[in-house]
Amino acid sequence: MNGVTTSSPSSPASVDVVLPCLDEAAALPWVLARIPAGWRALVVDNGSTDGSPDIARALGATVVHEPRRGFGAACHAGLTAATADVVCFCDCDASLDPGHLVPFVQEVLDGRADLVLGRRRARGRGAWPAHARAGNLALARLLRRRTGLRLRDLGPLRAARREPLLALDLSDRRSGYPLQMVVRAADAGWRITEHDVPYLPRAGSSKVTGTWRGTWQAVRDMSRVLAEPPADRRAVR
Repeated sequence: MNGVTTSSPSSPASVDVVLPCLDEAAALPWVLARIPAGWRALVVDNGSTDGSPDIARALGATVVHEPRRGFGAACHAGLTAATADVVCFCDCDASLDPGHLVPFVQEVLDGRADLVLGRRRARGRGAWPAHARAGNLALARLLRRRTGLRLRDLGPLRAARREPLLALDLSDRRSGYPLQMVVRAADAGWRITEHDVPYLPRAGSSKVTGTWRGTWQAVRDMSRVLAEPPADRRAVR
């Protein structure tokens, strides 16, 4: 992928965890300490100016550099840099504990699901602002109309096999990336499950849902994804 370099040669791992990162120096120690043993953390730096890449590298993570700004750009750079059979995604702001991914991965490995998502349940004051919850609920309803899926959240904590994810040919490089993954997986006939996970107050301010403007910009990005016509996709799993 153009513009992407890694801090060290990629090597096979049992599970790779993609962590999109933009100025998350305060959160990185907490997040990386909770990566399950034997898994590899791929911290995708999206233009940080607070030393996040150096902190991540010092804590044992593999650092991927993606200069093109956008949540989807960072996520996809991590996916293409991954080498493990199973790839997970988790925010890098200490709002979600990557340790909760263990049963998600097991469900994928056991063949009980093709894509497992975390339904965020707020823990602590200010963990999930009202405008962000409202936007998420609206998108969940639109997703139901588009795909029939009865999901209650479109959260960033998720797990699936790498090769089928790449075969979805995801193209959004902004806030619509997580939704496009679900929509195209549904079109491909994937089994998609959802499980509750604690959602904690993030470290620092949100780049997307910290304001009404940011939230509704994300909603617009995702609305464009929902407007895509269903593709004739092979049900790769």
